[in-house]
Formats: sequence, C-alpha cells, structure tokens
Amino acid sequence: MKMFVVAPHPDDEVLGVGGTIHRLCGEGHDVTVAIATKGWSPLFDESQVRQVRAEARAANDRLGTGQLRFLDLPVTRLHALPEHELNGAFDALFSEEEPDWVFLPFPGDLHEDHRQIFDACQVALRPSPDRRPIERIVCYETVSETHWAAPGVDPTFSPQWFVDVSDHLDAKLDAMALYTSQVRPAPDARSVEAVSSLAKWRGSVVGVAAAEAFVVIREHLSATSRADRA
Repeated sequence: MKMFVVAPHPDDEVLGVGGTIHRLCGEGHDVTVAIATKGWSPLFDESQVRQVRAEARAANDRLGTGQLRFLDLPVTRLHALPEHELNGAFDALFSEEEPDWVFLPFPGDLHEDHRQIFDACQVALRPSPDRRPIERIVCYETVSETHWAAPGVDPTFSPQWFVDVSDHLDAKLDAMALYTSQVRPAPDARSVEAVSSLAKWRGSVVGVAAAEAFVVIREHLSATSRADRA
C-alpha cells in the first residue's frame, strides 16, 4: 500500500508519525514523506536551509522512508499565496502519488502553516468519482504545536486511532536526534525525552509500551480495498 505523510516543516514527520513510518516501512509498505515548506532569506539563510534538509534526509533514512519530497512552499508565507495555488499544489501532488493512506497535520495546531496545509489538503483530497478513493485520512499530533492551542477555542486533539510503535520507538527517537538544529534539551517539548514521554503516555492509553495517536478524518474500505491484500 502507498502511505503519504505531509509535514509542514522538517521534523514534523518524525514528531507525529516517526514510529508509524518505521513500522509501515518494515511491513513492506511504500511510504512517501512530503515536507511542504522551505525557509527564505532573510528569515532563514541558505546554509540553515541546507542543514535542516540534510537532517531531514538522515532522519528519514533512519526511518526507512521510501521517498522524501520537498515542495518548497514559503514557510510562514502560505497565507500570501492565492488559495487556488496552494490547493492546486496539493491536488497535483495527490493526483500524481495516488496514496491509499494520508497523514496530515492537525487543524487545531498553533502554527498557521499547519492549519493552512490541512485545509489545502482537505480540498485536494475531496472525494471524486474521477479519482480512486483514499482509504484512510488521519491527523497526527505535533508536540509544541498541537498541545499549545487554546483549550476551548481551537479544536481539541481527541484521538480515536492508535498505532503500537513499541518496537519502533528507538528508531523514532534516533531520527529526532538527527534533527540537531531542531531538537532541544529537556524539558523542552522538542526534546528527545519529551517525544519519548508522549509515545509512552499514548501507549499507556491502549495498553502497550509506546504508541502514536491519530484523529481520523475519513475512512473508506471499498469492496476491492488494497488493505485486504496488504
């Protein structure tokens, strides 16, 4: 099966889906990660962009990601793009990739890039008789974004689907550590320790050593679902 992870920024894919990526790759699935945005000068100098992209490649190599794509959308400037242009970028992407499962950022995340990318992907993934249905669309949680939203104001991350990553937590933490420009010392939310603690807490909810949690947006199991043949 083809799995597709949309990460607004480098390291979001590890924070939210790292253990699941490693598990799915190990099970023989085709996993693609698309990092949506790119830093621009003078907010980010070119050497910083090169560094974080090198870290992304190393981290995704550790997870076993089949393909890593950079979409080069302007970080923190998505609001300045015409809406049809942003939606069209993801429409073209999903038309090309034709994934079975899609992992998206959560719309209640604090960072506006996450919210805008979720909205654009929802438009691009709208059901159509001209396109093979997506079997599963879910949102992942991103520590330091998902959990800093305003309670009672922004949507609450209330997961219904958990993936056991007990045997894949070490790979997730290794991949996070490879993002040396992004990782912070404990007790920062982007520390390796915090990422490990969240995975263990999510695991405790469903009775396993470690898990990643997801909000289900849409599921479609057709009579000829590829899941039956996975």
